[in-house]
Amino acid sequence: MSKTLIAFFSRRGENYVGYSKQYIKVGHTEVAAEMCKELTGADIFNIVMKKPYSDEYDVCMRESKDDYNNNARPELRDLPESIDEYDTIILAYPNYWNTMPMAVFTFLEAFDFSNKKILPLCTNEGNDLGRSIEDIKKICRNSSVARGLSLSGSGVENSQKHIENWLTENGVI
Repeated sequence: MSKTLIAFFSRRGENYVGYSKQYIKVGHTEVAAEMCKELTGADIFNIVMKKPYSDEYDVCMRESKDDYNNNARPELRDLPESIDEYDTIILAYPNYWNTMPMAVFTFLEAFDFSNKKILPLCTNEGNDLGRSIEDIKKICRNSSVARGLSLSGSGVENSQKHIENWLTENGVI
């Protein structure tokens, strides 16, 4: 029987919501990940940096750009003991610098994703998936990377039908 893990990186605090900065208590990507969990009943894992970025948006962007420019792999608070029992990984993340946050790279490089199906889900405010799919394929060479789903972060609360259709197309529900 196929088993699914939802691994997500999300950020609360000051974020762009539409065209203005607002403080949010739950990050956009976490909202999407929780919808996936509700629809699938899958296990869920929150990718959390040991030293999180600032809650202040502009500071966070400087910190994340420094990590990106340095090709950093931020240390994570914890990792699943194993992902061996999972056949499918729903990987949810925001678009940072036209790809995934560097903490997601840390997560992906910690495991062997051979023979696993990866479903990328990217929240953003107009930058789509960027080159994240290509980056996932470079790291997870022996996995199957499905067509990604791009969601507007500020509109994520209204995205359940899009998520449901995408999960159905990929045989998860």
